[in-house]
This record gives sequence, structure tokens and C-alpha cells, in this order.
Amino acid sequence: MDTWLGEPVYNQRISSSYSYLERLVKGTTTVEMVIKDYVILAADKRATAGHYIAHKHVKKILRVTENIAMTTAGLVADAQALADYLKAQANYYKLLTGRPMSLRSMAYLLSLLLNESKYFPYIVQLLLGGYDYYKGPQLFAIELFGDVTEEQYTATGSGSPIAIGVIETRYSPNLDLQEAMELAARAVASAAMRDVFSGEGVDVVAIGKEYYKEVTFSRDELKKLLGRL
Repeated sequence: MDTWLGEPVYNQRISSSYSYLERLVKGTTTVEMVIKDYVILAADKRATAGHYIAHKHVKKILRVTENIAMTTAGLVADAQALADYLKAQANYYKLLTGRPMSLRSMAYLLSLLLNESKYFPYIVQLLLGGYDYYKGPQLFAIELFGDVTEEQYTATGSGSPIAIGVIETRYSPNLDLQEAMELAARAVASAAMRDVFSGEGVDVVAIGKEYYKEVTFSRDELKKLLGRL
């Protein structure tokens, strides 16, 4: 995730090209996967400003409701603003209807907002997942200009090519909860070994029906996990 310190963001927005925006979005590693009864989210903790490590303890998994969260890659301020907006809309919908907003509706709400803003874009790449009130565990990937895909597992950011390879060696929808959490942590940690924009430990969140657990894997714990490969 890139804080983009030291350079006016509005100047970058005005002169942006697609390739430039794509490069901004990619400074991190996040993964999500769906298993039976749960969704697993994982992300590294490093924020960068160019090649400078600006922060070592960033929260890149943002809780939206009791059973839904999202991982973020891109500009920190944009990601936090979108998370706050989505949280407010979800709470408002529940007050009006007495029912939770569906996860798919949240994904398409973000999609509309990102698409409407494409000429002055939010510089983010999002994974939205959790235990949907209507359909159980679900995961949606939401790209820079608003395209949405439903996935069983995926990764975002500069470390994603490495992370997705690790996931695909072990992934099964029938993994138990502990195995899935360790696989997600291993995928992000493996990416951080080769990607300068990712690192400083891994946060992992597991979400199920009436279940939300967050775990931080330290560097020593990650070394043990990587040693099992």
C-alpha cells in the first residue's frame, strides 16, 4: 500500500495514465479465499512512499460490518474513505429495512462509485469478503475502475503473482480453518520475501457466521510457516 507522501496527489491524478494508476495500486500484497463456512483475508503491514518504508504497522484489512471486511491496496486515504462510506451505507440500509445489505450489493455499490469517479479516480484495488446474511461465505474482487468479479480465491498488489502461486499449490474449499489461515499467511509472507513493497508481518482475518477472528503473525511465526514448505 502506498501512502504517496511528498508529492501532491492532485497533480498525480490530473496527469495520470492507466499504467501510472496501475503502478500506484500495486504496492502491497493481500489475499482472500473462500472455504466451507468461512472467508479468510490476509495482508502485509508495510506502507511505502516510493521506495521509502513510510509505516510498518498499517491495517490493510478494514472491517465493514460484523461479518464483512475488505483488504486494500493503493492509496491509504482513498481506501479508508471508501471503507467508511460503505460502512455508513450498510448501517443506513439496515436501519431502513431491518435486514443486512447483501455482500453482492456492497460490491456493486463500490463498483458504481469507482466507475463514476474514473476521471478523478480513487486509487485502490479492493477485495471484499465475508459471511453474507443470504448466501454464506462470498468474495468479490473490485478493480480500479469498478469492474467486479466473484472469486473463490485471489490476490492483489505487487506481490500477488507470488502469493497466488502459493495459494494454488495447497488451496481447497475443504481446508479446515487453521490450515486456511496458515496458507493465507504463508502466501503473503512468501510474496514479501521477494517484493520490496510488502513486509513487516501478516494480519489474517477469518469470518464466519457469528464469527470474526483476527490474528497477527510475527516474523518468527512466519519463518516457521515458510520452513514447512
